[in-house]
Amino acid sequence: MEHVPASVKIVRHVEKRMICRDCDTTVSGEMPTLPIEKGKPGPGLLAHIMVAKFDDHIPLYRLSEMYDRLGIDISRSVMADWMGRVSVLLSPLILLIRAHIAAVDRIHTDDTPVDVLDPGRGKTKTGRVWVYVFDGSGYQDPTPRAIAYYYSPDRKGAHPADHLADFSGVMHADGYGGYKKLYGNQIIEAACMAHVRRKFHDVIKLKPSPIADEALTRIGALYDIEDRIHGMPADERRALRQEHARPILRDLKVWIEDTLPTLPQKQKLAEAMRYALSRWAALSVYIDDGRVEIDNNIAERAMRPLGIGRKNWLFAGSDKGGERIANILTIIETAKLHGHNPETYLTDVLTRIKDYPTDRLEDLLPWNMLPAGPALQKAV
Repeated sequence: MEHVPASVKIVRHVEKRMICRDCDTTVSGEMPTLPIEKGKPGPGLLAHIMVAKFDDHIPLYRLSEMYDRLGIDISRSVMADWMGRVSVLLSPLILLIRAHIAAVDRIHTDDTPVDVLDPGRGKTKTGRVWVYVFDGSGYQDPTPRAIAYYYSPDRKGAHPADHLADFSGVMHADGYGGYKKLYGNQIIEAACMAHVRRKFHDVIKLKPSPIADEALTRIGALYDIEDRIHGMPADERRALRQEHARPILRDLKVWIEDTLPTLPQKQKLAEAMRYALSRWAALSVYIDDGRVEIDNNIAERAMRPLGIGRKNWLFAGSDKGGERIANILTIIETAKLHGHNPETYLTDVLTRIKDYPTDRLEDLLPWNMLPAGPALQKAV
């Protein structure tokens, strides 16, 4: 096994013009369409920068240093401008992914803070990135999986209300108060058992607690059932939950209700129990629907790339930069869900999208394109 150093090449497109001797007609070759009009970067270079920044989490200043070692001078500001232009170029696909999410009837959602430069105040402010995920692989749903990210300058409930204006179905979410106005006839709330479990874990971190251990054992029994039924059709999942999980969930509620009055009410353990009871109706939704999951871990996993990225690039340069992060993550993470090498996929899409018929852009969505072969072969 050996490493082949990366390289960057200059591709010169020469347009030749020919004149017919008989009729003096001038004929010229057709120049290839580039992702950025009159720009220097080819689709492969742009795809590499996108993946390096948004999937490998390399800040642009470090990426500039890496290119410098290859003998190529590309400044951070130039790459930032390219990413903005590519985000706009890919926006039709991003909108199609978001529309796909809005059209399904089961989603997972979460949000996380992002520091954003605020030049007017001379410091950073806190923006927000929201994620909406559809993944029916746990119950054999053939509907394409997808992840859509959105950016907002704050955490007001008006933002998810706008994102979900066309959505109707079950939404897995945490207890964020801004979602409350959404629940009703159009959207059904499904809560996250992992959050309940985490609160009991937090109690044990402070000091040993047999009662918290008991709660975790009971919740663990529910997860054991989920492990066994993962990947089964929805109707089979529902039937097995009705038979095995419903009694455990019912007994857990009775046990919490009986135990809570015996505890000092200001303790973390009592807080964990009150949290569980306050969310009980939403925690129980999954029992009666095989398409609903026991927790919201699908959305939390979709937030991990952003969490890793923040530790490296630290902040977005502006609200526009926050929108760019959300847009590019949408297409990269959805491509990865469908087995694509994101750099290969983006290179292909950026090569084709400008000349592609607008009424057939769905052809370029990750679930409508076959992944390329593996980038690496196993060592012999």
